[in-house]
Amino acid sequence: MPYPVSFRPHLLTLAVRTAMLLPVTLLNPFASVAWAQAVETTQMFDIAAGPLSTALTQVAAQTGISLSANAALIGDKKTTALKGRYSAQQALQNLLLNSGLALKRTGDTHFTVVLASKEPVPQPLSQQAETLPEVAVSAKVDQSVPVKEPVTILIDEAALARNNPSDVRGIFNGQPSVKVGGSTPMSQKVYVNGIEETNLAVTIDGSRQNNKVFHHNGTTLIDPLFMKAVRVNAGVAPADAGAGAIAGSIAYETKNARDFLTSPGKGAYIRSSFNTNGDVFSQTLAGYAASEQLDGLAYLTVANGNRFEAGNGDKVDGTGTDLVSGFFKLGAEAEDGHRLQLSHERVRDDAVRPFRGNIGFISGRPAWEPRVRDYEMTRDNTVLRYTQVNPDHWWNPTAVLAYSKTEITVPIFTAGGTVIYPGTGETSSFNGKFENRFPINIGSITAGVDFYRDKADYKDRTFQAEEKANNRGVYVQARINPWQALHLSAGIRNDHHELTGTQGSSWSHSGLSSNISGELAVVPELLTVKAGYSEVFSGSQMAENFIMNTAWNYGRGPKATKADNYFLGLQSRFYGFTADAKVFETQIDNARAARFAANSGVLARDVRTRGYELGLAYQWEQSFARARLADIDVTIDGTPTDSDTGNYLATPVGEILYVTVGHHFPSVNVTVGGDAEFAQKYNKVSAGTLSFPSYEVFNLYAEYQPQWAVKTKWRVDVRNLFDDTYADRATYQGFGTVTPLYQPGRSVLFSVAATF
Repeated sequence: MPYPVSFRPHLLTLAVRTAMLLPVTLLNPFASVAWAQAVETTQMFDIAAGPLSTALTQVAAQTGISLSANAALIGDKKTTALKGRYSAQQALQNLLLNSGLALKRTGDTHFTVVLASKEPVPQPLSQQAETLPEVAVSAKVDQSVPVKEPVTILIDEAALARNNPSDVRGIFNGQPSVKVGGSTPMSQKVYVNGIEETNLAVTIDGSRQNNKVFHHNGTTLIDPLFMKAVRVNAGVAPADAGAGAIAGSIAYETKNARDFLTSPGKGAYIRSSFNTNGDVFSQTLAGYAASEQLDGLAYLTVANGNRFEAGNGDKVDGTGTDLVSGFFKLGAEAEDGHRLQLSHERVRDDAVRPFRGNIGFISGRPAWEPRVRDYEMTRDNTVLRYTQVNPDHWWNPTAVLAYSKTEITVPIFTAGGTVIYPGTGETSSFNGKFENRFPINIGSITAGVDFYRDKADYKDRTFQAEEKANNRGVYVQARINPWQALHLSAGIRNDHHELTGTQGSSWSHSGLSSNISGELAVVPELLTVKAGYSEVFSGSQMAENFIMNTAWNYGRGPKATKADNYFLGLQSRFYGFTADAKVFETQIDNARAARFAANSGVLARDVRTRGYELGLAYQWEQSFARARLADIDVTIDGTPTDSDTGNYLATPVGEILYVTVGHHFPSVNVTVGGDAEFAQKYNKVSAGTLSFPSYEVFNLYAEYQPQWAVKTKWRVDVRNLFDDTYADRATYQGFGTVTPLYQPGRSVLFSVAATF
């Protein structure tokens, strides 16, 4: 690494300098003038058509302004795309066209969305457009656009559409700090800053995911087609992200019917795709409808195909496609704003896979051991959610009650290659929360309680073992904007955790977690400083299903897992350019890493990841170019890690560079783009293991949306253009006897979608 010692002292220096800068900022008579000029400064925007709330959030995040709105006014309104150079105020006004809403300036860089007193036929605003007159109306003001949390990675609808993901790996394309290993959906594991996702608080539509099932499988099987947004808090996570945010959080959010409809009505969505590498056909059919009070969405996806070829031309055993995904989401909304929503999702991967699902092949194994075997992996997620879409000033509640489950069944073999019986591992989580967001003049405070009851179970005809974990938490998170140039997010939570072992004994732990992060515009619109810290308590984690042992000697019981996370960053914007830099570190103590041996039930390790990330982007009127570089080193118990020691903990990463470009031709409604990933050779490996090889992968796409009566989208993706033979850096590898599970070679994906 470029810095040989911990950068923790720099955070203290930053805090001291921030404290010195704030009085100067407050007393500077020209500060408000500078902020006002910042609002009028023009910059490039490229915001896709879609929900008005999402577009307003993007403008606020890009410009650094503070925006307030009544959630009931915004509702499920849609907006058209915003492309071009505008000031922050002009951008917001354009987004509000034809919505019946207007913009009111309530501070130097603070705006409020209000109900327009009249609804004249508006005209689009040019760069020289006049400012809309202020509209003074009485409205409940709720901060539906919250104060920014600078550590968040937001993958919104526009990014998802650009990536066109067919699995969870595609969701995070272009994010070097988030790596996804494995080339089949059931083998893919997500790593954030090198830390495996079972050490993060992972939710889908607010439902906790407890997926530590089998170390040869992935952890969260996802169909990304109807994903609305993904938010990643790398390292420092807020208190309301949930319990167990040891190294951050990942929140997946799916769409509902109102994301497809601009007004009450009904519609249908059909999508078909074909991948030439493996002859994979995928078909999706969805229907949705909404009235003033009711809405519903349902879809079904079926995908089938053969083994794919790696870049070397070899068929990769166990990589056929047999995936079924189904989902429904129903909502009921009363006139006074009470909204109740029920959703259920099931994703099933049922196909022949490598004997060890995340490894291509291991040489030297017994001759009777087959190269492949049947795997069936199913994930269910059921969520009941209550919200108040027309909140009173002090009453803005959210209540969630959810149940998630992941099940894996594989045949168990013995000497001679005979199938004796199936073995099944199942993890489940019954969880919920109740919280209320209290608006204050400078932001909001969220307070709540949550719980989960997790269970891990393995069973076959001859053996059964299980562990259980219960957790109760209470939390408060404040997101405030005390001065125009300063955004802060700080919170604390207390958790009481209880683990029940395979022999029925239980152990309890209680502890506090705290976090603080913020950003300071040292030079508005030019230079912003960001920093954050969290100290996390997580109780003792459950073990993986397939290695649980009723003979485990727990001794005095597992220790509680704790972690410290730090980051420090800078961001600068200048005439269309955006540059940023960040250094980070995560230290996890007593991360449980149990093995089957009787004395390994409470085996724990200390994990540290540290590194930096650099970014550079430029936005033209119809084009963009971005580059992001991350360099991440991981150690376990003070030594470099490897793919095996890092199971459910971490993976070697090294240097990863992503370059992404795109251009839109509005006259013909065609968008083209591409990206490239460069992974440098990684030599900082554990003793006795092999270096991780370098690879370079290039992808291209072209998309056409004709102006037909039926809205259609035609797209072609060319992935791994130069047919490189490689395994993603986060894939199990590094041993002389292991052939990794390679990624597909050159693949051409054709897809067409129609919305009725």
